Amino acid sequence: MAKLHVGILTVEGVRFDGEADFVVAPGSEGELGILPRHIPLLTPLAAGAVRVRNDNDEQLFFVSGGFLEVRPDQVTVLADAAERAEDIDEARAEDARRRAQSSIEQKASDADLAAATGALARAEARLRLAELRRRRRQ
Repeated sequence: MAKLHVGILTVEGVRFDGEADFVVAPGSEGELGILPRHIPLLTPLAAGAVRVRNDNDEQLFFVSGGFLEVRPDQVTVLADAAERAEDIDEARAEDARRRAQSSIEQKASDADLAAATGALARAEARLRLAELRRRRRQ
């Protein structure tokens, strides 16, 4: 069966480099499912989970935005930030969520509101991914 070569990259380095049967990524307009021989595509990413499945193994990553490039045999995620699901610090993510909600409730300037809304989306995506990983382990 055909495989995809998958790379998840940040300015800090390579977070994943390997083979996959299927990749799911959080596109700016919704989730994208990528199989081998997919048509070429370049799209912005939203904060959320990237799932990389190879045979019966699935690896989960949080990305905080960036770009997704798809070629028939390759998927490249150029992420602003990325971390493996098992590396997510839930207490820190919950604290970030509370701070962002507090900033939104204070009704600050438009720029502050936009920053707080983005921070809230990232924190909630981290928490959802950590919960998904916890459920799958049980």
